[in-house]
Amino acid sequence: MSILSAVGLGKDRKIRYAIVGVGDISQEAMMPGFDHTGNSEITALVSGDLEKARKVGEKYDVTDIYGYEQFDQMLASGKVDAIYLATPNWRHAEFAIPALKAGVHVLVEKPLEVSTQQCEAIMQAVQASSAKLMVAYRLHFEPGTLDTIERIRSGDLGEVALFTSTFTQKVDPANHRAKHGVQAGPIFDMGPYPLNAARYVFEAEPTEVVSAVGVRHPEAGLGDFDDTVAVTLKFPGNRLAQFTVSYALNAFESFFAVGAKGSIAMQPCYTYGKPFEQTVMIGEDDETHSFKNTDHFGGELKYFSDCILNDTDPEPDAEEGYADVRVLEGIVKALESGAPVKLEPFERTRRIDTKAQKETLRAVKSPGLVDASNPGEGVNKVPKN
Repeated sequence: MSILSAVGLGKDRKIRYAIVGVGDISQEAMMPGFDHTGNSEITALVSGDLEKARKVGEKYDVTDIYGYEQFDQMLASGKVDAIYLATPNWRHAEFAIPALKAGVHVLVEKPLEVSTQQCEAIMQAVQASSAKLMVAYRLHFEPGTLDTIERIRSGDLGEVALFTSTFTQKVDPANHRAKHGVQAGPIFDMGPYPLNAARYVFEAEPTEVVSAVGVRHPEAGLGDFDDTVAVTLKFPGNRLAQFTVSYALNAFESFFAVGAKGSIAMQPCYTYGKPFEQTVMIGEDDETHSFKNTDHFGGELKYFSDCILNDTDPEPDAEEGYADVRVLEGIVKALESGAPVKLEPFERTRRIDTKAQKETLRAVKSPGLVDASNPGEGVNKVPKN
């Protein structure tokens, strides 16, 4: 069935989504934004907990509920055009590949997967499918982030050669992120944010993981993995990116990009639910800008549905997901070996279009959650499945 026959003709066409994984990020951030996209609706839920899924479905008038083992049945139902995939990181390929083979579009949370091998399998499935896949890099649509990219591209800062970032939160030891080792730890869960930011600041791909150092804080009560990791990456043109991510420290987020003529700073810069703040310094003159809080999730959803309806290719595609995972994989190797890791040559074929990708949907209120909770111990809202 073609997408047009599936959703009907006319300006009121909507893409029908199944939510795969109804944990905290689906309930708190993605599902509340569907109504005001104007082009998307929820028609099915897929979960490992059917009772929880039924309770969530009651909130959104969704009655088609499936267990994970019924995923193929859901794909064959003819009732969905796309899925929003928010399972744990290491289960993305498990659902993305069958969906693509069935011609069902995929909006998948980041990281795309936890290994380049799995990412390559997903990329092959995309190439063989008529369906589209987008990785949920919601900051690629956020106005403050896009303005920062434009300021850097303008040349006002000179050649930007240094990026540094900190992204920390206290994770509840009861959360699943504390129970599945490195694959659920801060490298794969939080690392994509500063790594992706460094890549769009430099508009280049790192060539080497110079160092990766991890430490553990027993008092945090977390699992068998390094809960705090500091990374240094080398980029072409003698440019360096450094960032630290942590599951054990008070919530904080910032990044700085420094050039020969000036610098730009963002704080906050990664989480949702609050306005982003930007400080630009040219020489000794500085100015500060505040960007209105928007619905990050509704914005990326609206963009992806527009891509489906208009048959255009989304920018944060499978290659963008692979571009981060190849580095995350190198960080893990450097952490294990204690030595630098050279990265295989790679060039990204697309970059962010700051005009076409800007989304400004108003922020929406997060509802009460059903049998789920935000991973952080505090009030910060750190995005993950």
